[in-house]
Parts: sequence; structure tokens; C-alpha cells
Amino acid sequence: MYDMGTRKRALTMVAQGRSMNSVSKETGVSRAAIRSWQSRIDPLPRMRRRPCARCGPRAEPPVDKAAYSYLLGLYLGDGCISGMRAGYVLRIACANTWPGLIEACAAAIETINPSRKSNRVQAVGYVSVVGYSRHWPCLFPQHGPGKKHDRRIFLEPWQQEIVDAHPWEFIRGLIHSDGCRVTNWTTRLVGGERKRYEYPRYFFTNKSDDIRKLFSDTLDKVGVGWTTLARGSDPFNISIARRASTTLMDTHVGPKY
Repeated sequence: MYDMGTRKRALTMVAQGRSMNSVSKETGVSRAAIRSWQSRIDPLPRMRRRPCARCGPRAEPPVDKAAYSYLLGLYLGDGCISGMRAGYVLRIACANTWPGLIEACAAAIETINPSRKSNRVQAVGYVSVVGYSRHWPCLFPQHGPGKKHDRRIFLEPWQQEIVDAHPWEFIRGLIHSDGCRVTNWTTRLVGGERKRYEYPRYFFTNKSDDIRKLFSDTLDKVGVGWTTLARGSDPFNISIARRASTTLMDTHVGPKY
């Protein structure tokens, strides 16, 4: 999962007196992995990536492509894949505030996971919906060492075909993971009287330039207008505020629930 350079750099930082927490935050490597490298830096043979006996050199596209498109959006927003001795675990973090999202996420994982299973792990303020499989790196080739916004993220041709066929599911997954629907308000004079006017607005926030572009490119394809809203000098936010566009979003995505 991690190249030798990453392993040696993490161990060097620990040897210099850095805490496990600070090294983990800077490198994106879990503390458990760093501790294991202190006793063995070489990857275990069983953990080395090999061609998948089921999928071959490329993943076999899932049968339920709409569910996959939604799960892909969730994964790119709030998901991660971790290696285990017996395979891999996919984790999607879902806030406790949105029980409907937790149910939708679990249903998508169960649909795409070859084992048709998912589990839920309660944490402080959120639930990790997880699924275990040997095939997650085949189904999500964006998996790699470190944080997504620190590396190149792009879709394989077969994934892009699925997103093109099911764009709203992909958009919904990204909004459900790293987006929100809010109600903005302003005032205007009507017949000499100032009245409050409310309107919906969607936001998507992600540090990865590549993931934001996947989102905005898909919005373009379905006719949703958007703008970039910078926080300071960081253009991490995509805003959707025009009435025709928010109407489309309400029809096909809607608020979290």
C-alpha cells in the first residue's frame, strides 16, 4: 500500500523524536502502520498487490451501475480503503445527523460488495459504514497511499462510462459525502415594505482539485450552473445558487436526511 520511500520517511521522523500523531498527520499514514514498520519495514508478501483472480487486469464493471456511481461519489468524498491480511476494507464516514444517508450508504455497499455485506462502526459523531472484500482496489482504482488531495485522482474509462450514464447518482454521492443544501436569505422592498426572501443553495467542498473538477464537469453535463467560492485564497467550495440549477438539484439530489 505504501512505497518504501514513505515508510523510511515516516520512521526517520519518529527517530528524530516526532510523536506518532504528528507523523501520522503529516504523512497521512496511520499510527498502527508506522508502529508495524518499526519491527518490519518490508511489506508482507500477502499484502503486495497482485492481479485480481476475479477481475483480471481490469475490474469487471458492477451489474448495478447506478448504485456504483453513487458509491463512487461517496468514496471520493468521505471514503477510504485500507489493506488487511485477508483483503481490504472500504470505510465511508457518515454523520449521525443523517440516518437516511447511513441507510443509503449501507445499501450501496451491499449492492456493490461481492459478498453483499456491510457493517456499521459507531464513532463519536459519525458512523463508519464498512465492507470487506479483496476486490475494492479493483473496483476503486483511485485507492492509493496518502490523502486523496495530495495525489492525482482520475476515473478509468469504464468508470467514466458509468458516471456518464448515471450522472445524478454520482452527484448525489458527492453531495451526500462532502456537500450540503442550505437555505440562504436576503431582504427586498415589496410595495415599500421590506420582506425576507429565502432561497436554496448547494455547496460542495473538497481540497482535491481533481475531485472538484469531476464534480463540476458532471454538473456541466446535466445543465447545472455553478461558481467557485474561495475561502480566503483556497478555491475549495463549489456553489450552486441559481434558481433553475437548484431546482434541478432538488429534483435529482435533494437535502441529506
